[in-house]
Amino acid sequence: MQNIALLFTIIVFVLAFGLLLRVMFRIVEYCYGLLFDKPVFVHFCPFPKKISPIAIDFLTNEFTFYNNLSDKNKVYFEHRVARFLDNYQFVSRDSFVITEEVKVHIAATITMLSFGMRQYLCNVFDKIIIYPSVYYSNLSKQYHKGEFNPNARAVVFSWEDFQKGFDITNDNLNLGIHEFAHVLHHQGMRSNDISALLFARMYTEINEEVSVPKVREQLIASEYFRIYAFTNQFEFLAVILENFFETPLEFKKQFPDLYYKVSLMLNQKH
Repeated sequence: MQNIALLFTIIVFVLAFGLLLRVMFRIVEYCYGLLFDKPVFVHFCPFPKKISPIAIDFLTNEFTFYNNLSDKNKVYFEHRVARFLDNYQFVSRDSFVITEEVKVHIAATITMLSFGMRQYLCNVFDKIIIYPSVYYSNLSKQYHKGEFNPNARAVVFSWEDFQKGFDITNDNLNLGIHEFAHVLHHQGMRSNDISALLFARMYTEINEEVSVPKVREQLIASEYFRIYAFTNQFEFLAVILENFFETPLEFKKQFPDLYYKVSLMLNQKH
């Protein structure tokens, strides 16, 4: 009995000590985030998952963001793509054929947006629905190219329009980035991990800045962001992330302060 009691005491102590360390780390990281506007660390995967040769070929030949990474970060990127493919369902509509390249392209897009965040798997959706082209929504009674529907826990794409977003790389129109920006927004404002907290803080600062009439007038007058950005706060964020990834040098040149805040929000620079 004494041995059992001792073992039980040791187990309780280890669990309590582990919990204490976790709480202390969260406090330290929160303070670190306040000081340096980034997590203590982002990538940690001692046993990274692999993706198929087909996936590697696609990323190498078709995905510029991946090719600009260091060899070490390419391993992290591949790991995250593999994890995405394992965790989300892909659903075909109107007889669209979902190939491995289709899946990898979609997974790579959200991996690109969230690559500076430690918590990169979002729990606000669980499936990707893909139509061959523009589709009619029975909910909105309108035709759509894509949408994020948090109630249905789904991100929906017209594949034709998703591809167009990557065919022209500098027009600041990218359906995949736009809809996944809505996902990150929804996730970032509801989660409490360090990346989400930093996202929410920078998002608040951005909204405060662009709500100033003079700043808003300058943004509109520049014609750098398409007018749809000023529909509401949600669309503004989605549009500026399209610009951030497609024309980062022009973004930084025209609006350096806003660019800096977006880079902090995503923990990324170009």
